Amino acid sequence: MQLRVAAASDFAAIAALLSAAGLPALVAADFRAADFRIAHSGPELLGAIGVEHYGDDGLLRSLVVAPSARGAGVGARLVDAIEQHARAAALRSLVLLTTSAARFFGRLGYMTVARDAMPLAVRESTEFSTLCPASAVCMRKSLSGATP
Repeated sequence: MQLRVAAASDFAAIAALLSAAGLPALVAADFRAADFRIAHSGPELLGAIGVEHYGDDGLLRSLVVAPSARGAGVGARLVDAIEQHARAAALRSLVLLTTSAARFFGRLGYMTVARDAMPLAVRESTEFSTLCPASAVCMRKSLSGATP
């Protein structure tokens, strides 16, 4: 498995993988607004993750792993790669919404937080305002070691 920055030519494959997993759709504007990383084995897309930048905070977008690659550490490697990228970009924290992966992210150091405690710019994102249901769990991880 190899990790790399996603290219525009990866959009359709990422969108298809998200759709097959029942996750919120990825539109071209969101893809261009987020920095995506993909995991692949040759031409096979194994997974993807993105981060949108909102000032000092990042919003994790669209972590997805192909069914054939689940349980092999692909998701954790993608999260690690996007966290490294976020630190290099001087983001102080990462925020996410999830309806199904709170335990996974909790094991990676993300803490459940109140949705309305997130920075205004993050709350106004498409992810917060229209894509994810109000029942989604909001989680945050400090990248500087401070409590979220």
